[in-house]
Amino acid sequence: MADYFLRDDLRRGELAHATDAAALLRWADAVARRAAPETVYREKEGRKTLCLQLHGSSFFLKAHRGVGWLEIAKNLLQLRLPVLGAASEYRAVRLLETIGVDTLAVAAYASRGSNPATIHSMLLTDDLAGTISLEDYCADWRTNPPPFAVRMRLTLALADIARRMHAAGINHRDFYLCHFHLDEQSLQHGTPRCHVIDLHRAQVRRKTPRRWRVKDLAGLYFSAMDCGLSRRDLLRFMRHYEPGGLRVALGKRAGLWRQVARRARASYIKSHGGAPPAVAGPGHGR
Repeated sequence: MADYFLRDDLRRGELAHATDAAALLRWADAVARRAAPETVYREKEGRKTLCLQLHGSSFFLKAHRGVGWLEIAKNLLQLRLPVLGAASEYRAVRLLETIGVDTLAVAAYASRGSNPATIHSMLLTDDLAGTISLEDYCADWRTNPPPFAVRMRLTLALADIARRMHAAGINHRDFYLCHFHLDEQSLQHGTPRCHVIDLHRAQVRRKTPRRWRVKDLAGLYFSAMDCGLSRRDLLRFMRHYEPGGLRVALGKRAGLWRQVARRARASYIKSHGGAPPAVAGPGHGR
Protein backbone atom coordinates (compact mmCIF):
# COMPACT_ATOMS: atom_id res chain seq x y z
CA MET A 1 0.00 0.00 0.00
CA ALA A 2 1.48 3.36 -1.03
CA ASP A 3 2.17 5.75 1.83
CA TYR A 4 2.27 8.87 -0.30
CA PHE A 5 0.13 10.39 -3.03
CA LEU A 6 -0.16 13.97 -4.25
CA ARG A 7 -2.27 14.83 -7.27
CA ASP A 8 -0.38 16.56 -10.06
CA ASP A 9 -2.55 19.70 -10.06
CA LEU A 10 -1.52 20.41 -6.42
CA ARG A 11 2.25 20.16 -6.90
CA ARG A 12 2.74 23.91 -6.67
CA GLY A 13 2.53 26.79 -4.24
CA GLU A 14 2.64 25.70 -0.60
CA LEU A 15 2.72 22.04 -1.69
CA ALA A 16 5.56 22.41 -4.18
CA HIS A 17 8.05 20.89 -1.74
CA ALA A 18 5.76 18.15 -0.39
CA THR A 19 7.62 15.50 -2.35
CA ASP A 20 7.35 12.68 0.19
CA ALA A 21 5.12 11.47 3.03
CA ALA A 22 7.06 13.30 5.75
CA ALA A 23 6.79 16.67 4.00
CA LEU A 24 3.11 16.20 3.21
CA LEU A 25 2.39 15.28 6.82
CA ARG A 26 4.24 18.37 8.08
CA TRP A 27 2.09 20.51 5.79
CA ALA A 28 -1.12 18.83 7.02
CA ASP A 29 -0.11 19.29 10.66
CA ALA A 30 0.58 22.98 10.09
CA VAL A 31 -2.79 23.46 8.37
CA ALA A 32 -4.58 21.65 11.20
CA ARG A 33 -2.83 23.73 13.89
CA ARG A 34 -3.73 27.08 12.33
CA ALA A 35 -7.28 26.15 11.31
CA ALA A 36 -9.94 28.61 12.48
CA PRO A 37 -12.53 27.01 14.79
CA GLU A 38 -15.36 27.61 12.30
CA THR A 39 -13.56 25.49 9.68
CA VAL A 40 -13.19 22.45 11.96
CA TYR A 41 -15.96 19.88 11.50
CA ARG A 42 -14.77 17.29 13.99
CA GLU A 43 -11.91 16.73 16.40
CA LYS A 44 -11.80 13.48 18.37
CA GLU A 45 -9.78 10.32 18.94
CA GLY A 46 -6.60 11.73 17.37
CA ARG A 47 -8.39 12.89 14.20
CA LYS A 48 -9.15 16.43 13.07
CA THR A 49 -11.43 17.08 10.09
CA LEU A 50 -11.54 20.54 8.57
CA CYS A 51 -12.33 22.51 5.44
CA LEU A 52 -9.70 24.63 3.70
CA GLN A 53 -9.10 26.67 0.59
CA LEU A 54 -6.16 25.74 -1.63
CA HIS A 55 -5.31 27.16 -5.06
CA GLY A 56 -8.77 28.73 -5.22
CA SER A 57 -10.66 25.49 -4.54
CA SER A 58 -12.28 23.96 -1.46
CA PHE A 59 -10.98 20.75 0.14
CA PHE A 60 -11.50 18.62 3.24
CA LEU A 61 -8.54 17.49 5.29
CA LYS A 62 -8.48 14.63 7.79
CA ALA A 63 -5.33 14.80 9.90
CA HIS A 64 -4.65 11.72 12.05
CA ARG A 65 -2.08 11.88 14.86
CA GLY A 66 -2.54 8.39 16.34
CA VAL A 67 -5.16 7.30 18.86
CA GLY A 68 -2.89 5.88 21.59
CA TRP A 69 -2.98 2.46 23.24
CA LEU A 70 -5.64 3.51 25.77
CA GLU A 71 -8.13 4.32 22.99
CA ILE A 72 -7.27 1.08 21.17
CA ALA A 73 -7.83 -0.93 24.37
CA LYS A 74 -11.13 0.86 25.07
CA ASN A 75 -12.42 0.07 21.58
CA LEU A 76 -11.37 -3.56 21.77
CA LEU A 77 -13.01 -4.00 25.17
CA GLN A 78 -16.22 -2.64 23.61
CA LEU A 79 -15.80 -5.13 20.74
CA ARG A 80 -15.23 -2.26 18.31
CA LEU A 81 -12.43 -1.96 15.78
CA PRO A 82 -10.50 1.29 16.32
CA VAL A 83 -9.73 3.73 13.50
CA LEU A 84 -5.93 3.85 13.38
CA GLY A 85 -5.37 6.34 10.58
CA ALA A 86 -6.29 7.41 7.05
CA ALA A 87 -5.14 4.21 5.33
CA SER A 88 -8.48 2.38 5.57
CA GLU A 89 -10.39 5.30 4.04
CA TYR A 90 -7.81 5.77 1.29
CA ARG A 91 -7.87 2.08 0.42
CA ALA A 92 -11.68 1.95 0.42
CA VAL A 93 -11.99 5.06 -1.78
CA ARG A 94 -9.54 3.66 -4.33
CA LEU A 95 -11.40 0.35 -4.47
CA LEU A 96 -14.77 2.08 -4.83
CA GLU A 97 -13.36 3.96 -7.82
CA THR A 98 -12.43 0.69 -9.51
CA ILE A 99 -15.94 -0.79 -9.10
CA GLY A 100 -17.75 2.27 -10.42
CA VAL A 101 -19.12 3.72 -7.17
CA ASP A 102 -19.09 7.51 -6.84
CA THR A 103 -17.13 8.57 -3.78
CA LEU A 104 -14.57 11.11 -2.61
CA ALA A 105 -11.92 12.43 -5.00
CA VAL A 106 -8.52 12.00 -3.34
CA ALA A 107 -6.20 14.99 -3.73
CA ALA A 108 -3.45 13.85 -1.34
CA TYR A 109 -2.64 11.05 1.08
CA ALA A 110 0.29 10.20 3.34
CA SER A 111 0.98 7.77 6.15
CA ARG A 112 4.04 7.01 8.29
CA GLY A 113 4.78 4.61 11.11
CA SER A 114 4.07 0.99 11.99
CA ASN A 115 3.08 1.32 15.65
CA PRO A 116 -0.77 1.07 15.62
CA ALA A 117 -1.08 3.61 18.44
CA THR A 118 1.05 6.33 16.82
CA ILE A 119 0.47 6.06 13.07
CA HIS A 120 0.70 9.55 11.56
CA SER A 121 -1.45 10.06 8.45
CA MET A 122 -3.59 12.45 6.44
CA LEU A 123 -6.16 12.45 3.65
CA LEU A 124 -7.10 15.45 1.51
CA THR A 125 -10.21 15.25 -0.68
CA ASP A 126 -12.07 17.62 -2.98
CA ASP A 127 -15.10 19.33 -1.47
CA LEU A 128 -18.29 17.81 -2.94
CA ALA A 129 -19.63 21.25 -3.79
CA GLY A 130 -23.14 21.38 -5.19
CA THR A 131 -24.25 18.14 -3.53
CA ILE A 132 -26.70 17.49 -0.68
CA SER A 133 -26.76 14.69 1.85
CA LEU A 134 -29.58 12.21 1.31
CA GLU A 135 -30.58 12.70 4.94
CA ASP A 136 -31.36 16.35 4.14
CA TYR A 137 -32.77 15.63 0.70
CA CYS A 138 -35.24 13.04 2.03
CA ALA A 139 -36.02 14.82 5.32
CA ASP A 140 -39.65 15.69 4.47
CA TRP A 141 -40.54 12.67 2.35
CA ARG A 142 -42.90 11.26 4.96
CA THR A 143 -45.21 14.29 4.73
CA ASN A 144 -44.20 15.50 1.26
CA PRO A 145 -43.47 12.43 -0.89
CA PRO A 146 -41.27 12.91 -3.97
CA PRO A 147 -42.35 11.93 -7.49
CA PHE A 148 -42.41 8.16 -7.92
CA ALA A 149 -39.57 8.25 -10.48
CA VAL A 150 -37.25 10.05 -8.03
CA ARG A 151 -37.98 7.62 -5.19
CA MET A 152 -37.46 4.62 -7.46
CA ARG A 153 -34.20 5.91 -8.97
CA LEU A 154 -32.69 6.65 -5.57
CA THR A 155 -33.82 3.30 -4.14
CA LEU A 156 -32.20 1.42 -7.00
CA ALA A 157 -29.06 3.60 -6.85
CA LEU A 158 -28.56 2.84 -3.15
CA ALA A 159 -29.17 -0.87 -3.70
CA ASP A 160 -26.63 -0.86 -6.53
CA ILE A 161 -24.00 0.88 -4.37
CA ALA A 162 -24.54 -1.55 -1.49
CA ARG A 163 -24.40 -4.56 -3.83
CA ARG A 164 -21.19 -3.42 -5.53
CA MET A 165 -19.50 -2.57 -2.23
CA HIS A 166 -20.32 -5.82 -0.51
CA ALA A 167 -19.48 -7.90 -3.58
CA ALA A 168 -16.06 -6.22 -3.66
CA GLY A 169 -15.42 -7.00 0.02
CA ILE A 170 -16.05 -3.48 1.37
CA ASN A 171 -18.25 -2.72 4.34
CA HIS A 172 -18.79 0.87 5.49
CA ARG A 173 -19.73 0.50 9.21
CA ASP A 174 -21.54 3.90 9.13
CA PHE A 175 -23.85 3.22 6.20
CA TYR A 176 -26.48 5.92 6.77
CA LEU A 177 -28.29 8.33 4.45
CA CYS A 178 -26.18 11.21 5.79
CA HIS A 179 -23.10 9.56 4.28
CA PHE A 180 -24.43 9.73 0.73
CA HIS A 181 -24.12 13.04 -1.08
CA LEU A 182 -26.46 13.49 -4.02
CA ASP A 183 -25.76 15.49 -7.15
CA GLU A 184 -29.33 16.73 -7.69
CA GLN A 185 -28.69 17.56 -11.34
CA SER A 186 -28.02 13.88 -11.99
CA LEU A 187 -31.68 13.10 -11.22
CA GLN A 188 -32.50 14.74 -14.54
CA HIS A 189 -30.30 12.33 -16.49
CA GLY A 190 -31.14 8.78 -15.47
CA THR A 191 -29.07 7.13 -12.73
CA PRO A 192 -28.50 9.50 -9.77
CA ARG A 193 -24.93 10.18 -8.65
CA CYS A 194 -24.71 9.46 -4.92
CA HIS A 195 -21.21 9.91 -3.51
CA VAL A 196 -20.29 7.64 -0.60
CA ILE A 197 -18.37 9.59 2.04
CA ASP A 198 -16.93 9.17 5.58
CA LEU A 199 -15.16 5.88 4.93
CA HIS A 200 -12.65 6.16 7.79
CA ARG A 201 -14.19 3.11 9.51
CA ALA A 202 -14.53 1.07 6.31
CA GLN A 203 -13.09 -2.43 6.09
CA VAL A 204 -11.81 -4.20 2.98
CA ARG A 205 -11.57 -7.99 2.70
CA ARG A 206 -11.76 -10.63 -0.03
CA LYS A 207 -15.37 -11.24 0.98
CA THR A 208 -17.77 -9.22 3.16
CA PRO A 209 -18.90 -11.35 6.13
CA ARG A 210 -22.63 -11.67 6.71
CA ARG A 211 -22.56 -9.79 10.04
CA TRP A 212 -21.08 -6.72 8.34
CA ARG A 213 -23.57 -6.90 5.47
CA VAL A 214 -26.32 -6.93 8.08
CA LYS A 215 -24.79 -3.95 9.91
CA ASP A 216 -24.53 -1.85 6.74
CA LEU A 217 -27.98 -2.73 5.41
CA ALA A 218 -29.63 -2.25 8.81
CA GLY A 219 -27.93 1.13 9.20
CA LEU A 220 -29.24 2.28 5.85
CA TYR A 221 -32.75 0.99 6.60
CA PHE A 222 -32.76 2.58 10.06
CA SER A 223 -31.74 5.97 8.65
CA ALA A 224 -34.55 5.81 6.05
CA MET A 225 -37.37 4.75 8.37
CA ASP A 226 -38.79 8.28 8.62
CA CYS A 227 -38.90 8.70 4.83
CA GLY A 228 -42.37 7.20 4.33
CA LEU A 229 -41.12 3.87 3.03
CA SER A 230 -43.51 1.43 1.41
CA ARG A 231 -43.28 -2.34 1.20
CA ARG A 232 -42.66 -1.94 -2.52
CA ASP A 233 -39.67 0.34 -1.83
CA LEU A 234 -38.15 -2.36 0.38
CA LEU A 235 -38.83 -5.11 -2.16
CA ARG A 236 -37.30 -3.04 -4.97
CA PHE A 237 -34.17 -2.54 -2.90
CA MET A 238 -33.91 -6.23 -2.03
CA ARG A 239 -34.50 -7.33 -5.62
CA HIS A 240 -31.80 -5.02 -6.94
CA TYR A 241 -29.30 -5.82 -4.17
CA GLU A 242 -29.54 -9.59 -4.49
CA PRO A 243 -27.94 -11.05 -7.65
CA GLY A 244 -30.76 -13.62 -7.74
CA GLY A 245 -33.52 -11.04 -7.24
CA LEU A 246 -36.54 -11.48 -5.00
CA ARG A 247 -36.57 -15.26 -5.48
CA VAL A 248 -33.29 -15.42 -3.56
CA ALA A 249 -34.05 -12.54 -1.17
CA LEU A 250 -37.33 -14.12 -0.03
CA GLY A 251 -35.98 -17.66 -0.26
CA LYS A 252 -32.57 -18.82 0.88
CA ARG A 253 -31.51 -15.31 1.98
CA ALA A 254 -34.70 -14.49 3.87
CA GLY A 255 -32.88 -14.94 7.18
CA LEU A 256 -30.43 -12.17 6.34
CA TRP A 257 -33.23 -9.72 5.58
CA ARG A 258 -35.06 -10.63 8.80
CA GLN A 259 -31.84 -9.84 10.69
CA VAL A 260 -31.58 -6.52 8.86
CA ALA A 261 -35.16 -5.60 9.78
CA ARG A 262 -34.73 -6.58 13.45
CA ARG A 263 -31.48 -4.66 13.82
CA ALA A 264 -32.85 -1.56 12.08
CA ARG A 265 -35.95 -1.57 14.29
CA ALA A 266 -33.85 -1.99 17.45
CA SER A 267 -31.63 0.93 16.38
CA TYR A 268 -34.68 3.12 15.79
CA ILE A 269 -36.20 2.30 19.18
CA LYS A 270 -32.87 2.96 20.92
CA SER A 271 -32.40 6.26 19.08
CA HIS A 272 -35.97 7.59 19.14
CA GLY A 273 -37.46 5.94 22.21
CA GLY A 274 -40.33 4.40 20.26
CA ALA A 275 -41.22 2.11 17.38
CA PRO A 276 -40.57 3.25 13.78
CA PRO A 277 -43.46 4.30 11.51
CA ALA A 278 -45.34 1.43 9.93
CA VAL A 279 -44.29 0.49 6.40
CA ALA A 280 -47.09 1.35 3.99
CA GLY A 281 -48.74 -1.52 2.14
CA PRO A 282 -49.15 -2.25 -1.59
CA GLY A 283 -51.64 0.57 -2.09
CA HIS A 284 -49.06 3.21 -1.20
CA GLY A 285 -47.33 4.87 -4.15
CA ARG A 286 -46.50 2.58 -7.07
